[in-house]
Amino acid sequence: MLKQLSRTLLSGFLALSLSGCLVAESTYLKKVEEADGLTTELGSLKHRHDTLATDNVALKAACDKLRGEAAGLAGDREKLTKERAELEQVLKAKSDALSQNISDLRQKITVLEGENKKLKDDISSLQKIREEKVKAVSSIYEKLLQNLKSEISRGHVTISELKGKLTIALEAAILFDSGKADVNENGMAILLKVVDTLKAAKDKAIRIDGHTDSAPISASLARTFPTNWELSAARAINVAKYLQQQGLDPAILSATAFAEYRPVADNSTKQGKVKNRRIEITLMARD
Repeated sequence: MLKQLSRTLLSGFLALSLSGCLVAESTYLKKVEEADGLTTELGSLKHRHDTLATDNVALKAACDKLRGEAAGLAGDREKLTKERAELEQVLKAKSDALSQNISDLRQKITVLEGENKKLKDDISSLQKIREEKVKAVSSIYEKLLQNLKSEISRGHVTISELKGKLTIALEAAILFDSGKADVNENGMAILLKVVDTLKAAKDKAIRIDGHTDSAPISASLARTFPTNWELSAARAINVAKYLQQQGLDPAILSATAFAEYRPVADNSTKQGKVKNRRIEITLMARD
């Protein structure tokens, strides 16, 4: 019985030993499997670490680059800010100068407008004065035409108006005897016809011009009038003296000689010479 018990205990022990071995082997296999999984996971994590490390280096480089660019941009911004401030100062200075110029121009425009207004008023006044003078000249012209109509109709007298100057041209033959410089009775009578009209032209100066033809002075007259200069001068002076004697102010009278040097007709013809021998009485504005 003891022997049988021993066998029974041995069998149980063996069973327990076998059972223990089976449990230990299962645990080992499980641990091995876990270790392999951890190794695989470690490798994956190491690879991921390496990738992240590489990415980190790249990111640091990119970050450094961005920081450099940011520093450059900050420098550019500072430079731009400085340039902008300088530009604003320049623009302000130019704006101030333009504002001053505009102000000056406005003042000048105001002055010019005032001057233009004054000029317009002066022009208007001058136009009125001119119109009045034109009317006055026209009135004198009409009176002279009326007073000298018989002489004009016979062609001995012509009256013309040019640029405000009214001229009475009288042939020498109706004023002087041949070769003489004194105004004859017929000439005095003709001049008397214009005296009142000349007196009425109070704002005019009166110039008497003596003219001759181109024929030289004859030997019989050479002692008195060496050349046509002396003859034309003497005739002009004598007409001026006669007008003075009739009451015209001598201060407005003048006498000028032109001899044969301002002809109005052809001296090669008899009629031309008659027209060139003349006295011109010109009414003009006073100096």
